[in-house]
Amino acid sequence: MHKDVSSSPEGPAGDATPDADAIPAGLLDYLNRELGDEVGVRRLSAGHSNLTYVVTGSSGAQWIMRRPPFGRLQAGAHDVMREYRVLDALSAAQVRVPRVTLASTDAEIFGAPFYLMERQEGEVIRDVSPEWFVGPARRELVLDLAVALAEIHNADPTRLVEAKLGRESGYLARQLKTWGAQWESIKELPTGRDLEDHTAITGWLTQNYPGDRPAAVVHGDYKLDNVLVDAETARITAVLDWEMATVGDPLADLGYLLYMTPEPGGEVAMAELTGAVTAQEGCPSHVEIAEAYREARTGDQSYWTPEDLIYYQVLGGWKLATLLEVSYQRHLAGTTDDPFFAELDEGVPRLLSVARSLMPTTG
Repeated sequence: MHKDVSSSPEGPAGDATPDADAIPAGLLDYLNRELGDEVGVRRLSAGHSNLTYVVTGSSGAQWIMRRPPFGRLQAGAHDVMREYRVLDALSAAQVRVPRVTLASTDAEIFGAPFYLMERQEGEVIRDVSPEWFVGPARRELVLDLAVALAEIHNADPTRLVEAKLGRESGYLARQLKTWGAQWESIKELPTGRDLEDHTAITGWLTQNYPGDRPAAVVHGDYKLDNVLVDAETARITAVLDWEMATVGDPLADLGYLLYMTPEPGGEVAMAELTGAVTAQEGCPSHVEIAEAYREARTGDQSYWTPEDLIYYQVLGGWKLATLLEVSYQRHLAGTTDDPFFAELDEGVPRLLSVARSLMPTTG
């Protein structure tokens, strides 16, 4: 099974209309010329964000192609060229990323910018455990999630800063401002919701703002179903879905990973999103995940404790709920027919409830 790298919940997704399956002759001509092969293209069907296609050459070589969804999009969302630039900037780092092959901003070719990357072998685990995910494999894979994240944070962020893909300070403050404003905007829609948990979390995050930590490359949506896994070794072969990557506080990634990775016996907010398979017996605890991450980190780090990570877990759930509320409002407006978004009627409040439950009762 290969990863449909459009599975990130980042922002409101466009519709997978019949046009998304149509492959223009001009695109085939362009790919044949640039790749030096006779190729076929088909769309992968899963996912709620950017559209993803598999490109297969007559030689047997395969690539993954990414482009924005069709239809009207939120400003700044679905920037596949940003994702391409991040992957290109990380190509020389010791990070498990696919190698990008080519990119084009010429909308005459495929109606929007797009890029190609090598197709990696591996499978995705989301809400159903594969047969091999038993015994030691459970622990090994989840701990490797922590190690692969540390490898990302060990990479020098300078190239991303120089490419204007992130700034070395102010990340958390911008997150609070951006997503807080996003929520206020959608709350004012005719179908908008004023959810008390969101208000409470926003206040707590603002009051307990921890300040800046040494900056690192931040993935922005790092979780189990955004990696490819080798079933034979239970190791991660590639980290995908880089459209939200930037430079910022690395603990934001770690906290989000913990929020999206329930502990054995822990609470699962939405099984499709929050890695219900990791709540099974034999998977490591949050403390063990955090320690595996710490041991794999190198370079400049500020001291932190497991208790410090609570802030970042709450932040991750709050941000995800905000992103998905945008998609839910698009569902109510009839501008998307993705059935997953209908589930957000109860899903968004559930995500917020779990995030709020992590907050200390005082402070």
